[in-house]
Amino acid sequence: MVFTFLVGGKAGEGVKKAGSVAASLFVSMGRHAFEMDDYQSLIRGGHNFSVVTTATRKVTSHYLQSDVVVCLDERSYSLHKAHVAPKGILVYNSDTTKGEGIGIPFTSEANPYPDPRLILGVGTVAVLSAVVGQTKEELKTLVENEYPRGVEHNTAYAAKIYDTARPLVGRTYLLERGDKKRGFLSGNQAIALGACAGGLDMYVAYPMTPSSSILHYLAAHREELGITVIHPENEIAVINMAIGAAFAGAVSMVGTSGGGFALMQEAFSLAGMTETPLLCVLSSRPGPSTGVPTYTEQGDLRFALNQGHGEFPRIVASPGSVEEAFYLTAELLHIVWKFQTPGILLTEKHLSESSMTVDIDCEEAQWVKPVFHTNGEYNRYSDTPDGISPLLFVPSKELINWNSYEHDEKGITTENPDLIVKMHEKRKRKGETLVEYLKGMKTVNVYGEGNPVIFTYGSTLMSVLEALHAGNIKATVVQPIYLEPFPVWEVTQYKNTLGIVIEMSSTGLFASLLKEKTGINPEVVIKKYDGRPFDPQDLADIIKEVL
Repeated sequence: MVFTFLVGGKAGEGVKKAGSVAASLFVSMGRHAFEMDDYQSLIRGGHNFSVVTTATRKVTSHYLQSDVVVCLDERSYSLHKAHVAPKGILVYNSDTTKGEGIGIPFTSEANPYPDPRLILGVGTVAVLSAVVGQTKEELKTLVENEYPRGVEHNTAYAAKIYDTARPLVGRTYLLERGDKKRGFLSGNQAIALGACAGGLDMYVAYPMTPSSSILHYLAAHREELGITVIHPENEIAVINMAIGAAFAGAVSMVGTSGGGFALMQEAFSLAGMTETPLLCVLSSRPGPSTGVPTYTEQGDLRFALNQGHGEFPRIVASPGSVEEAFYLTAELLHIVWKFQTPGILLTEKHLSESSMTVDIDCEEAQWVKPVFHTNGEYNRYSDTPDGISPLLFVPSKELINWNSYEHDEKGITTENPDLIVKMHEKRKRKGETLVEYLKGMKTVNVYGEGNPVIFTYGSTLMSVLEALHAGNIKATVVQPIYLEPFPVWEVTQYKNTLGIVIEMSSTGLFASLLKEKTGINPEVVIKKYDGRPFDPQDLADIIKEVL
């Protein structure tokens, strides 16, 4: 059985934490879980809600239709009363709202405690605990583990709300235990840990939602992970500092969103000319400009594919799940170092900031393995058959010259036409070697079988897979992991099939890329561009209507 819990309230009322605690409860039962947090770009007063969907099978996205909805203010009640499932339970704060459902005085019960507004989220967890049949002692243990600060007040408040809610809800959802307890990570945590598993030495970033939590997570755990984390004054400093670190041999990664990455373009090209291995995380927000900072969209696809000026090999890949984000980040670090060229891990808020249960084996992560110079005279840009020049770092008696100008093999600036052609051909040959290398890797994921064939990428894959479950739809889902170079060799086999593209852009960016690269012209493009991810049930209904 799929079970969904939704909690809504004002920013600062502990809504996000309540969602995390609900997920923790489900994970402790050995169940799969998926948590999506929705919040406005406001520190206080904005409407926040958290949705947690759980099942004994793998869950790849959340459902808005919820079995239990708890609303802490009138706005949440107005917005989410429509999200109560047909046989679901609606609980509201009777101190702020008058309506249908179960009224509980969350606010007046919280007033005797210090910081009463902050404790409200604990009450929503108590309601969930009552609904799923936990004992009061089990609730006490949960609150002690998840709310250790002011634990006496938290446990007392939780017990009071539990006693109020238990007789009112009238029935319980007895959730079946799952097969085992799994890890529970957000996409950004998976990216951070995947980078460290792959050999990351230094992460440099300026905070920009929805990439910011990579910086926060790595900064909080830098000592355990053995890495350096730097927060410079702006994004231009970020990428130039990371490139400088790579000159000295440090495996570096940067992260930002579209506006920040726009400032990094010139330095991205610098990495292309100097042949600097650098991984950039681009976590998209709806744009252009500041856009909608805390919501999700896939409008940066072309921006990522065409990043930088001039001709040089670029790598762009996009994970379709939290687990894949972990392994792909490590893999991309290895590839940018192997081929000494910049790469982009392209994702969106729906993956970056959503959390789900994962099965991850750190031993399976790819480790950075560059090609090193071993003997003889060193030329930084040695013109090799595969276009890859061996690396050498200080301390060394050899001249090591990285150069942003066009250069000869030693890295000395040149305007000689023959040498310009030679270096162009070298970089081009390296790009061709990269394509051959990718042909030996898994560059496309395929799920299911039969018609229709659904093409999608990035975080939208999570919604698509869950929609097929929700609608009991049989289809083949094709998800290119790599977008540049595009894996034409894998995708063209689907050219003569009934094709549907599902993406989160207003102009069909992925559909046009698919047509450009493979000649596949999908019969239908299902698009969403309101900043909110697809709801699986709604998407299932759309797919059925199309079919």
